[in-house]
Amino acid sequence: MKKIATIFILSLLAINITFAQSKKKKDRNAIKEMCGCFEVTFNFAETFQHTKDSLYKPSKSKIASGLEWATLVVDDNNKISIQHLLQVGNPANPHIVKHWRQDWLYENTDFYRYNGDNNWVFEEKSKSDVKKQWTQKVYQVDDSPRYEGSGTWVHVDGKSYWENTTDAPLPRREYTQRSDYNVTVRGNRHEITDDGWIHDQDNLKVVREAGKEDVILASEKGYNVYKKVDDSRCQAAADWWQEHQEKWATVRKKWAEIYNRNTDLSLETKVENKALYKHLFADEVTKEKDIDEVIESFVKK
Repeated sequence: MKKIATIFILSLLAINITFAQSKKKKDRNAIKEMCGCFEVTFNFAETFQHTKDSLYKPSKSKIASGLEWATLVVDDNNKISIQHLLQVGNPANPHIVKHWRQDWLYENTDFYRYNGDNNWVFEEKSKSDVKKQWTQKVYQVDDSPRYEGSGTWVHVDGKSYWENTTDAPLPRREYTQRSDYNVTVRGNRHEITDDGWIHDQDNLKVVREAGKEDVILASEKGYNVYKKVDDSRCQAAADWWQEHQEKWATVRKKWAEIYNRNTDLSLETKVENKALYKHLFADEVTKEKDIDEVIESFVKK
């Protein structure tokens, strides 16, 4: 009987391991479906006003579109990194803009939680908290931190999606227009579709001050549709990345060293009256020493 029981337990373990490996493979495949060339439509609109301030003015609805190339930077068993590039202007001679980056880490335990005003709080979770989950870490155009959160990829009824709610800085469309709030609480849903993927957002505009309760000004809906098109349409962006990827690998290396300090992180908004991306986008900043010095100058001691 003991032998039969042992065989039964080992069989169950084998089934569980096989299922876990199959599930992880589905997760990885879903994440990599976000690579390729996409026609993107960005849609944002305030939905509800929560503040009692009669002078509050809601943000205008925003609709924009463009062509975006998303290319694999890392494809390891427990990490997938995707760099996004915008391709804009005349199709015959387009302009390429290095856009955001998303890293996906399996059962990651180290987090930088945004806490307003260019400050991130380091947090370490237990392995049990993130079991079988994927962390999405989103970075700015200069590879500085933006937001991150952990969740489980779900594959059911022919759908594949991942959801998480986390705190984030204001997006460019907002911080260039207003300063009456300092945190966006982002409800993110990434869903893979037959012809691409959708980034569905339910966001809150929040005022955060130390020692006080958060004040919610308004709710916002975001619905960004990525429709996959032939990769040849993004050839200019692919060529640009081929030419510039070594520089940005050096930038990522420096940021990785900073993140691995595993401590709270505060960044300057400007140094010498210029934002970080303007320093790093300069053609003359290519050497590792110069890149390291520029990035380090933005890290508050």
